[in-house]
Amino acid sequence: MTASSTRRTIAAQSRLAAVGAIAVAGALLLTGCGDQTKKNDSGGDGKSSSGAPLADKLPQAIRDKGVIKVGSDIAYAPVEFKDDSGKTVGIDPDVAAAMGKQLGVTFEFQNGTFDTLIGGLASKRYDIAMSAMTDTKDRQEGIDADTGKKVGAGVDFVDYFTAGVSLYTNKGDDQGIKTWDDLCGKTMAVQRNTFSHDLAKDQAKKCEKDGKKTLKIEDFATNPEAETRMRSKGADVVSADFPIAAYSVKNSGGGNYFEIVGDQVEAGPYGIAVAKDNTQLRDALKAALQAVIDSGEYKKIVDKWGVADGAVTEAKINGGS
Repeated sequence: MTASSTRRTIAAQSRLAAVGAIAVAGALLLTGCGDQTKKNDSGGDGKSSSGAPLADKLPQAIRDKGVIKVGSDIAYAPVEFKDDSGKTVGIDPDVAAAMGKQLGVTFEFQNGTFDTLIGGLASKRYDIAMSAMTDTKDRQEGIDADTGKKVGAGVDFVDYFTAGVSLYTNKGDDQGIKTWDDLCGKTMAVQRNTFSHDLAKDQAKKCEKDGKKTLKIEDFATNPEAETRMRSKGADVVSADFPIAAYSVKNSGGGNYFEIVGDQVEAGPYGIAVAKDNTQLRDALKAALQAVIDSGEYKKIVDKWGVADGAVTEAKINGGS
């Protein structure tokens, strides 16, 4: 459903711990801006294998191909981004590669803008979408968050991580922002059609309802574009999922460009999106994710990227609200 105006804040202590942990991963890899021209990239080394324990759960067509095509906006470090060699790396590619070993297939990440990914499922350009996508009722039911009208068949989600939303500003210029209510009269840059974008639109309405200056929103195709807008003083603040905000704060400009303001809000699940009519693939992904969790491989991945606070212990379908 449309993002609620009642926000659940997450402890600042947890936020600061996660920032420090992400710094360890950040020291190893530099963030990329997403190459929109190089479309195909394997997200890991999981390869087709007749010995994979869960291979028989997949649809036969996918087993025959040995590949699951993944739609993803590969410009969202540390969830998915390009390293210096141009390889797709991050939390999502690592989780996908581990699942691929269970299923006997390769997850092939294909770059696209975030707001086209669900449409890519409907057109069968992708088999799944895996791109730090928040599992919401609106997305499950194909509802436009702005109009409340049904615009598509909706998707099912296999939930694999939990993250809240953060605000960040240019370093040393926090604009007096401590909470979302401090955004009235400010300009926010945000990635289009993300959960952060939904929250921003809700806050803009709240500012007007409370008789305050409105929140001006400028939306962009990618989060790096939003950050560039703020760096040039065209916006006061950027909103993004906490792992992304924390990674940018620790790595952009050697840690000198940005700072997080306030606490995380609206913690919710990231989900792997699957077309409603592809229930066999959905259930196979759920089984593979649970196997990765049970084996301990999942814990190694979230620890590697410094995001253990967002780990899940159970693979769920459509756990978002």
